Amino acid sequence: MKELQYINKYFFKYRIKLLIGFLITIVARIFSLFAPRLIGDSLTAVENFLKSSDGNFEQIQNILLVNILIIIGTTIVSGFLTFWMRQTIINVSRFIEFDLKNEIFWHYQRLTQRFYKNNRTGDLMNRISEDVGKVRMYVGPAFMYSINTISLFIIVISYMISIAPELTLYTILPLPILSYIIYKLSKIINIKSTLVQEMLSKMSSFAQEGFSGIAVIKSYNLQHQMNTSFNTLAVESYHKNMGLARVQAWFFPLMILLIGFSNIIVIYVGGNQYINDQIKIGVLAEFIIYVNMLTWPVAVVGWITSIIQQAEASQKRINVFLKERPEIEDGTGVNQKIKGNLSFKNVSLYYPETKIQAIKHINFNIKKGTTLGVIGNIGSGKSTLLDLISRLYDPSEGKIELDGKDLKKYRLEELRSAIGYIPQNAFLFSESIEENIRFGSIEAKEEDIIAATKRAAVHQNIMKFKDGYKTLLGERGVTLSGGQIQRVSIARVFIKDPKILLLDDCLSAVDTDTEEEILKHLKSISSDKTTIIVSHRISSIKHADQIIVFENGQIVQQGKHKDLIEIKGYYKKLSEKQQSDISK
Repeated sequence: MKELQYINKYFFKYRIKLLIGFLITIVARIFSLFAPRLIGDSLTAVENFLKSSDGNFEQIQNILLVNILIIIGTTIVSGFLTFWMRQTIINVSRFIEFDLKNEIFWHYQRLTQRFYKNNRTGDLMNRISEDVGKVRMYVGPAFMYSINTISLFIIVISYMISIAPELTLYTILPLPILSYIIYKLSKIINIKSTLVQEMLSKMSSFAQEGFSGIAVIKSYNLQHQMNTSFNTLAVESYHKNMGLARVQAWFFPLMILLIGFSNIIVIYVGGNQYINDQIKIGVLAEFIIYVNMLTWPVAVVGWITSIIQQAEASQKRINVFLKERPEIEDGTGVNQKIKGNLSFKNVSLYYPETKIQAIKHINFNIKKGTTLGVIGNIGSGKSTLLDLISRLYDPSEGKIELDGKDLKKYRLEELRSAIGYIPQNAFLFSESIEENIRFGSIEAKEEDIIAATKRAAVHQNIMKFKDGYKTLLGERGVTLSGGQIQRVSIARVFIKDPKILLLDDCLSAVDTDTEEEILKHLKSISSDKTTIIVSHRISSIKHADQIIVFENGQIVQQGKHKDLIEIKGYYKKLSEKQQSDISK
């Protein structure tokens, strides 16, 4: 249970509730012991009455009636306390589940891009759902039944020893065998549980990728191949689950068998002691009831062990991710407002996982209130430049300064709050259009949202929808066209009103007239902002104060549009080609 020690902080957090649940459990078990004792006393009283020649029938009748009423009363009290025990401890398990899921999700958000490139979405989802669910079973039902079982064993065995030590010794003889069996089977369950959870992650990842790429699957008519692949995973998962189930299936029969042996021992040894007048008939009856009272707790030991081993395997998988440290460390903070003056000083970036040098010794400055255009071939390092500014990655070499301070000194929250970033593949959530735009500013009013969409040239499109701004989008915004998705994303940045605007080829899916309209509005609001526009179109960046041309991660040309079109090179060649395409 080394991995499950991570949960101890939550046990400490809810220690008061758990302590109350523990005390209720003990009191409930004490009340549950009244019935066997009173039944034994009643049988002994009846035996004495039958043996006595001058027994008082009314007296024995009163004794039995009082015992029955006490049995009913204590059973009701025990049942009520058991109910509150479940309410207390099971509720705590839900609180811990809530806290653990939030901790994992928050940690996921802190981890860097490399983590998400190296791990599949389905596996991430499985660890925060299925694995946390297994852990909840440990902190809830397993914990509750463990307390219940231990307290019942201690109370019952102690009382049994106090009334018949020798008979008690014979009764618990099978317990060492039980302990050995649990030890051996639990080790096997731990291994098989890990394999089951890993298989479930594979299936989740496969299914998630299938759903995300359903358009590609259908267009290439790959349904049968995908179904065959999923079926192969399902069969493998079936065999692993069956392997686990077969091991788990041994627990209950073996527990019941050992309890059966205890019953036989009680009847045989206790019967002989009764014949030899060593114990009363009531004691023998009590012991039979006690042994059967222990049947469920003993039988549930196997189930508890299985839950603990599965939880251990799941928590181990969770801990692997929780121990991941973000490569991007938060800065200590800079005691000044961000203005937007950026400076790249001999900046390089190397991707160790792909062994690609994305950026090589880049040097340039951008002043507040100016616009920088970035252009170049696919894979030349343009998008990487924007990732470095928002600290999705840190440079391998060199330094980036913002307002004269090292970018790494800024707290991530204050840095990213000052940046409006529209990635190349704009992302919209499965919410309404209004809520998607409001991600830029949570407290934005309706009139602010409409003003932002008008500047992004998407207001008229939204109003054509039946529900307007309340229109619910499909996953990743599939309800909208590519151009509409880009413009809603632009509106989201406009409403944020950041100090630094980063636009990564976000006008590629709109026509030239719409592009001109958006750029016009962009120019009107960016007089006090630092703007960087990455694009494949000359038309998107020709109005920039400065343009840099990327090739193989290096700046090969730099200047204004009017100067670059006069110089032989990539920019002039691309400009002539695009002008030729327009004229056609």
